[in-house]
Amino acid sequence: MEAIALARRLAALGQPADACKAYTVALASAAPEEKMEAAVYILQSGGDYRISYTCFRELYDQGLFREDCLSVMTQAFYEPNVKALKKRYEKNCRLLAKYIYLFRKDFPAFDELPVRFYPYDGKGYLPFFVQEERFGEYINFENTVVSRNFFKDLEKPILADDVYSQYELEYLKDNVRDSERVGRENHVYLHYTDWAVFCAHLQVLNLRPLLEGKKLIFLVEDEIELYPVDFKERFGIDYSQYKPQPIAIREVKRLIWHTQLSAHNGGDFFNEVFDGHPNLLAMQSVFMSAVETLVDEIRSALKKSRNEGEFLEAIEWRSPRIMTELYRMGNVTEKDIFVAIFLGASRVTASLDQSSRIAPAVFFQPHFENIAHKIREDSSGKIVLYSECKEIIRKSRIFQGFPYIKTFTPMRRVTNSYAASVRFMYQMAKANEAAEAADPKLRKLIAEDIISERVVNRDVMIDPEERLYKDSVLVRFEDGKLNPKATFTALAAFLDLPYTESMACCSDGGQPVPANAPGDENFAPGFNTAAVFRTYDEYANDSERYFIEYVFRDLYERYGYDLHFYDGAEVDEAKAQELVENFTTLDGYIRDTWWKVAETVKVIKDSWQVAEGERERIRAELNSQLTDRHLQEVHENRLRIAKLLVRGLKFVNENGQPLRFMPMLEPAPALLEQPLYR
Repeated sequence: MEAIALARRLAALGQPADACKAYTVALASAAPEEKMEAAVYILQSGGDYRISYTCFRELYDQGLFREDCLSVMTQAFYEPNVKALKKRYEKNCRLLAKYIYLFRKDFPAFDELPVRFYPYDGKGYLPFFVQEERFGEYINFENTVVSRNFFKDLEKPILADDVYSQYELEYLKDNVRDSERVGRENHVYLHYTDWAVFCAHLQVLNLRPLLEGKKLIFLVEDEIELYPVDFKERFGIDYSQYKPQPIAIREVKRLIWHTQLSAHNGGDFFNEVFDGHPNLLAMQSVFMSAVETLVDEIRSALKKSRNEGEFLEAIEWRSPRIMTELYRMGNVTEKDIFVAIFLGASRVTASLDQSSRIAPAVFFQPHFENIAHKIREDSSGKIVLYSECKEIIRKSRIFQGFPYIKTFTPMRRVTNSYAASVRFMYQMAKANEAAEAADPKLRKLIAEDIISERVVNRDVMIDPEERLYKDSVLVRFEDGKLNPKATFTALAAFLDLPYTESMACCSDGGQPVPANAPGDENFAPGFNTAAVFRTYDEYANDSERYFIEYVFRDLYERYGYDLHFYDGAEVDEAKAQELVENFTTLDGYIRDTWWKVAETVKVIKDSWQVAEGERERIRAELNSQLTDRHLQEVHENRLRIAKLLVRGLKFVNENGQPLRFMPMLEPAPALLEQPLYR
């Protein structure tokens, strides 16, 4: 029985819940008349109204049943909310009528507005343009995305056209500094090209918090000629009489989260580019645990100190001004303390423009010793990914305290990043052997099963509704190295920063990073491009790289990497096992370092005497047995992971929500110096 026939039968039998499900299935192949029937039934029977809503809108756009569709949508979705829309419109009109920096006051009557807003899902609206008789695209005015480069040019006051996002309007108000604090005229100029359309949006915006402080200036249509306003002549206000003030802790409201995708992924390079930016509070990668500990220590000192002097004595800090400001604040949050740590570090603020038109953003790359993930299959066959590091970030009160967050993730070709990680771990383990021998209590450095860690790392896949990733982008390491001007101009625009001269050179704490480092042929700092082409063949074999490319074949396609090892052939469990059994290069490095762990195991001996040479033979056998046992466990875990991954690449989070690829940053085409890396 066809889905539409089944739906009708279930409806006739008085089974609305099952009928709604059947009608929903039927929509995929239904004729227009059947879609209309399904949409009406689902709406009337208590099904998911959004399905009906979408159907009505699609049919209307196709010119089908237009009168009926519009009538149903208006009665079901618009009219129940029109009273609230009208009330908000009239409230905003009253506020603007008294607002000195809106020069036009001829607000049209509510019924004359050219746009009606049909509430859709509790978050956003479908605009309906009355004269054109058409619906626009869904709009969420609270969407936490800054969609344009407002702060590209800071020579003049900020000017932006047709900003209708509540979030972006609040963002501008909160991040453009007060004129009194910068000692010059520094209002936000909002130019609206159509007065009637501007007024229509007063139905859905909340202007009260935006008008506080009188920072926004509204220019309508030809009033753009007034930009920038001469405040001394027009209003008798001379902002030059105010002395510029240094950045205050609570002026800093936005965070740029530079995520750590994995080891040897090019993160330090990005830190070097953004180091010294005049509108950033940036420091090199720092352990998240160290930051949390320092925040807790300062919080404890705030509670214990009986006065300002005791607090300054308890906190050894190079900026008493910042610590004094922190102490005098009320209701200090973890975010306040975190910002104070950055503002109080002279190394961070050395290049900061304290008189800038905008408050700086904190540029933060929280570091974790190891980015570990857990992977399992749910009841539907989808792969569930979980990362404790991501949970630490998501639950952090530091992150939660910032109202505005931009996120970017650098990524390097996975096979190269993997092999570089093996190289680094093995060389660190071998270099540390002398120190370990001298101090038995010293932590043993060993080569870990990096390939198992890497193939389950899907941090480039995100829940698009997760706040920390709502405004995020992936940046390829190779693009930054080969086309730095094109890449970092585009990245600055995404992060809503001006592209500055500081970004044309790499530095650390304001000191230039040399292009080459004597004594280490594998070190390629700054804009040295050698690291792009190094494959570290000694540290990864073809089976390892074949498997990596196979499990990341969708990622390679999405982010523009050619497959160099995986040939596109089908991989079943048998093939996966064959590949896993040939991860011999990594196994060799694990075996070569694991003996240090085995030697720490105490051996219970019988009372009889063992000759010196025999003792060494027994110890060697024990080391070999323990290492073999460890590698067997490693192989079993690899095979478990491989069997999961060959079943498909459908990933969800702990709540079962599907994960999507993070958008990729496209370097500015006009600034490309070399072909894009493949």
